[in-house]
Amino acid sequence: MLPVITSGDRIRIGRNFSVSFQRTLRLPEDGRTYPLPPGLGEFPVRRVEDYADRVPASWREHGGVFIPMYQREALWLSFGGAHWRPNAVKIGIGLINALSGRPWDQSLSKGKQDYLVVPDQPWLDGINAGKGLIRQFVAMPLGMGYTVEGQITGKEEAGGMQIIVYDPRPGRFPDQEPRRSFIDRESVCYCMAPSSSVSEMGLSTGGKMKQKIYPDSYGIDTWDPHSFGRVYVHIVNSLMYREITGLEPPPTPVSAREYARYGLPWFDLYDQEKDAIEESDTLTGVKSTGEIDKKLGFAPQQDDGSVEIAPDNVKTIHKDKEAVPDGKW
Repeated sequence: MLPVITSGDRIRIGRNFSVSFQRTLRLPEDGRTYPLPPGLGEFPVRRVEDYADRVPASWREHGGVFIPMYQREALWLSFGGAHWRPNAVKIGIGLINALSGRPWDQSLSKGKQDYLVVPDQPWLDGINAGKGLIRQFVAMPLGMGYTVEGQITGKEEAGGMQIIVYDPRPGRFPDQEPRRSFIDRESVCYCMAPSSSVSEMGLSTGGKMKQKIYPDSYGIDTWDPHSFGRVYVHIVNSLMYREITGLEPPPTPVSAREYARYGLPWFDLYDQEKDAIEESDTLTGVKSTGEIDKKLGFAPQQDDGSVEIAPDNVKTIHKDKEAVPDGKW
């Protein structure tokens, strides 16, 4: 199996692949499609084995890492990789494939594509909504029926996130590293006081965002099913994180409305030449946190109102351009 290590707040799997979990704005659930929100800094990543005497016994069975999130907080995955030797990557949320909506397994689908290729895929902000769109990852407690896992399986037992990374078959790509080049959307950080949350977390869905999930241009036979690495990412609430680590969790980010009010940048990836994979019939039927709130008779969240974004505040990112040192474009 490929080695899995933590490096700062990034997870590295194999020689080239890495992923970090980015804090971000939660988009309004108003039916509109929003541009890419910014990265507001990385979620801290802690290894289960470093806190083996404090974590739930079920965690020790499959190890992995954990990150803290607040209820209804959003995140996106920032990928790093080598353009000269890419990887196939599967993403699961609560043991549900985030691209296909099918139950989690260790194989790559020969039917509808259920994995990413990194590079070219620079990030993933949510579940596949088809037609070049995603629905944002939003943390919710287990046991309330909000998560994608709960809606599809009728149970909320796994929670968290699962990642499997596959190496290419020998001889498909060069082993010598040329000049490094990949996109990094990590940018500004604006924070405010934290809110409370009360249980272990899974991932539900939120607002819509313009984001393509690219088809595999290499073909499924490129990837070696016997050369892979995997990691389980547990999501804990602020109280649980504090109890396990003795550390303070990061504060919650500002609301999308407050961020836009200050005229801070949003992003649009210039990738018109790229296609997008097909939508998932299963994931199309998943309800968002706001839709379940309404079903349960809960009042709308105070920051769910529409956000007006001035065109000049949407910055275009070009895929063939490298990030400048401070992460801005």
